[in-house]
This record gives sequence, structure tokens and C-alpha cells, in this order.
Amino acid sequence: MTLEELTACRDRLRRARFKGIMTVTIDGETVTYKTDAQMAAALASIEAEISKLTRGPRPRTIYPQTMKGLT
Repeated sequence: MTLEELTACRDRLRRARFKGIMTVTIDGETVTYKTDAQMAAALASIEAEISKLTRGPRPRTIYPQTMKGLT
């Protein structure tokens, strides 16, 4: 999924959760959650995917090498 699609899914799921609605339809697919914990887990999963897409590449770690004396 693209960043825009994930953001739209997250926003719809948040709105439904805040309203107390347990059934959400996204892109023609209907999902009914049994508990608020399930909705929270789905939101956390979407947030993790968004985070992966927005943080960019991992920073490189550089390890300095030193020697004692001159060669």
C-alpha cells in the first residue's frame, strides 16, 4: 500500500474507533472488530507501516579504526 492509502485507512479507523463504531469499510472491504483492543492493534500496525515508509533509509554506522604509533 502507498503512504496515502495507509494514511486514509488510519484516519478512517481512528474516526470509527473514536465514535465507538466496530465495523469499518475501507476500499470495499468490511471488517468488524470484536474489541477495542483489536482496533488498537490494527491502528498500531498501520502506524508502524507508515513509520517505515516515512523514516527513510537507516543511518550508516561508522566505526573508526585507530592505531597506536606510526606505520
